[in-house]
Parts: sequence; structure tokens; C-alpha cells
Amino acid sequence: MGFTIPRFTPPDFSKVQFSQAPDAKLMPAPKDTVAPERYHATTIFPEYFKIGGRWLLAEESRMDCVAVYENGAIAIREFRRLKKGDLVVVGRTEDASEGIYVYPDGFSAKTEGTAEAFSFRQSRSRETAYSRDYDSLYDLLRYEKEHGFVTWVLGPACAFDQNSRSAFSKLVENGYVHALLAGNALATHDLEAGYKKTALGQDIYTQISQPGGHYNHIDTINRVRLAGSIPAFIKEEGIRDGIIYSCVGSKVPFVLVGSIRDDGPLPEVYSNVYEGQNAMRECVKKSTTVICMATTLHSIATGNMTPSYRVTEDGTVRPVYFYSVDVSEFSVNKLRDRGSLGVKTIVTNVQDFVVNVSKGLGL
Repeated sequence: MGFTIPRFTPPDFSKVQFSQAPDAKLMPAPKDTVAPERYHATTIFPEYFKIGGRWLLAEESRMDCVAVYENGAIAIREFRRLKKGDLVVVGRTEDASEGIYVYPDGFSAKTEGTAEAFSFRQSRSRETAYSRDYDSLYDLLRYEKEHGFVTWVLGPACAFDQNSRSAFSKLVENGYVHALLAGNALATHDLEAGYKKTALGQDIYTQISQPGGHYNHIDTINRVRLAGSIPAFIKEEGIRDGIIYSCVGSKVPFVLVGSIRDDGPLPEVYSNVYEGQNAMRECVKKSTTVICMATTLHSIATGNMTPSYRVTEDGTVRPVYFYSVDVSEFSVNKLRDRGSLGVKTIVTNVQDFVVNVSKGLGL
């Protein structure tokens, strides 16, 4: 069947609602990192701003930011990046009446089947059948391999099983991973598996705790820090498998952002969270598909900086596909509750998920 990008239909700006709307009001930021009163906060949807009689689309957006007019275009900026004097769009309506229009319906399509007032199993839970979701994801990933940018967000559970590590490595090596976002733990336990054949001291295949195994992850961190970097450690210790090994070998960028509970951390881990957020967003800005697995905090962080659309180099507006995969219904639902309304959730064991995706792609 294959995959086709849904066509984006822009608003009809010839309508009176838009043609007679006023220009958006611009106010200078009163000081660095501070927005003017009644600033407009952005959403995940395409947003247009009327400036000089023209409706301008914010081409790189993220939620909970402000719109700044500069160099004839709309820039979306975090509050912490605002500079005194930046021209910020103000207004709290979204219907064009203040020159601001939030447009959630550009990719709308008719839903198959009937829409009845009462029906069973409309939520997505551990009882949901995900066969069709998997088939759609295989088609999407085959398309994105050649035409998009797929970012994966991984929690440490993804490195606790030999089969899932191997399956994800195949995804990396076959071009289905364009960037990896994670924390110190994912990289540590994956490298521990390559170095000590354990994850948190348990055999990577049998899950049997090894004598003195509780030292293994900090021994790994210590050895990486002695080597000076993850690539140097991989070379010096002869590491030959794993998620991070495959990313280094395939030159897939990875961004590791630390937390207050980290051991070590590894040399590449960002200890300054805002520097880490900046690095994550550089990957997110390119992303056309995002798949988050077994990490609530990193999933929400990525979701909050991922819009529902992307403007490609040729000016085409296309959707961004966002998946959250976790064995916990709470985790995937929490992401939706934090504003990532377009997320597709799959409630399943992430190790099984990765293996299924790899097999489904014929790897």
C-alpha cells in the first residue's frame, strides 16, 4: 500500500475573516528574557500572523513560546532567548480578530467508518489492538528513511535486553534513525552491556545478577571518562555491539541530557539543562517523525518542543508524526495531558516493540 504524505490545505485568506482583520500588534520586549504584557503563547499547530497586510506562517514553531517579528519573518522564541527590544506579537485570541490565527485543520481527512454516539474501546490502552499501528509505522519509516528525519527518544529500559539492543542497532545501521535523544542512563547501560555484558549488573540476555554487578555501570562510566569520550572508549575497549556503538559507527548524532540523579555522568552528557534543551531542539527542528520509548520526562520534554507540522526546504507544509511507546498507560497519557495532542500512543513493552519494528521492516 505504501505511504503518502497528507496534503496541507492552507486557510482561505480571501475570506472576510482574514482580509478585514487588523495587523497583529507588536510590542518590544521590556528586558532580556521577559515578554510584554498580553504576549501570544504559541501552540503545536500552524499559526499565521498578519504583518503589513500579509499573513505569515511561523515556519519553525514550538508550544509555550512567543512569536517575534524580525527580518520580514516570524521567529518562534523561548522566553529565555528573548532580548530587550524584540518585537513580540501580543494578543490572546486565535481567530484572526487580532491578526493571529491558529490553524489546527490543515491536514484534516475524513475518518473511516461511522461516528456513533456510543461505541466500545475508543481509548488506547493495553487492551488496544495495535496491528494496524505497526503496519502504518512500517510504511511511514520506509518513507521517512528517504524523505524525512526520524528522531528516537529512548529511556534506559531500551538497553536492558540483548534482543532489543540488537534490533535497534539494525534500525540505526539501515538508515531508520537520524538522531537519538536520551539521558545518561540509556547510554551508560548500553555501553555497560557492550563492555561488561550486563545492564545494571544483570546478564544482558539471562537477566541473572552477576557477582559484584552493582559496580558495573559506574565502572563503565569511570572507564569512559578515563578514555575522554564515548568514541574513544568504544575504540580502546573494542566494543562491537549496542545502540551507542551503532550510532557512533553510522555517524548518527545523539544528544544526552543529564538529570539530578545521574552517576558520573558520561563525558558527552549535558549537565546544563538549557544547553541540553538547545541541542535537543536542533534535532527536533529537523524531525518529521519522533518516536519516544520508555521515558516519561524525555518524552514530555521532546513533545513540548515538537510542533504538529514542518515546513520543508521546498516550502511544503507536512505533518510531524509523534509516537509514544510505554508499558505504562499513565506515561503515554501524561504526554497527551502536557499538550502533545497529536501523539499516537502504543501501550506495550518497549523491548518487544523495537524487535517487532525491526522484523516488520525486514531487518
